[in-house]
Amino acid sequence: MKNVLVIGASKGIGKATVEQLLVKGDYKVFGTFAKTSENLNHDISYHFLDVLSETIDLNYLPEILDAVVYCPGAIQLKPFARIKPEEFISDYQLQVIGAIKIIQSVLPKLKASGNASIVLFSTVAVQMGFNFHSLVSASKGAIEGLTKSLAAELAPNIRVNCIAPSITNTPLAAVLLNTPEKIEANAQRHPLKKIGEPSDIANMVEFLVSDQSAWMTGQVLHLDGGMSAIK
Repeated sequence: MKNVLVIGASKGIGKATVEQLLVKGDYKVFGTFAKTSENLNHDISYHFLDVLSETIDLNYLPEILDAVVYCPGAIQLKPFARIKPEEFISDYQLQVIGAIKIIQSVLPKLKASGNASIVLFSTVAVQMGFNFHSLVSASKGAIEGLTKSLAAELAPNIRVNCIAPSITNTPLAAVLLNTPEKIEANAQRHPLKKIGEPSDIANMVEFLVSDQSAWMTGQVLHLDGGMSAIK
């Protein structure tokens, strides 16, 4: 039985990951939630966490942790000239510093596993370059660099990989997918002519925290409906 910590477990990709792991029955899942979260899954152990102001209570976790999945993110799309420097700092705090704080705090527990996995998240926009994506791409570009550096430093006992999705049908992307027309327009931008579902990403997370990916580390996996590879 593997112990897995999912940061941001109450909605979107985090929630789908929890549900996917519980179905398998091979994982004991620990998750964190924000104050606005509802409908928590009572099959896992939850802990309130504000990643902008605190780190996780280690007493909440077991002595050995086999995986940590960091899901918190933000999507703010606006022209570069209208973004204040403070907004870049705030976004970086959530998406990068938050991940760093969590990983540093649970690192001894991951090392105790001897075969642990860290899963982070980027975005297809880092590789592709889209209008109005400078805010999110700056933070997620840092996550991709962090992934490779940590993979080198923490090998061979901790693997570190990153998933870079395209737009996925989650609450985070709701403003971009709040009409049938928007959903169809976004679907048509992808070679597979559909947008991602949380379960698509959760399937990859499950693979990365399992022993099936035991020979994979330092990778940025483009799970994006073919957008980054096919014209």
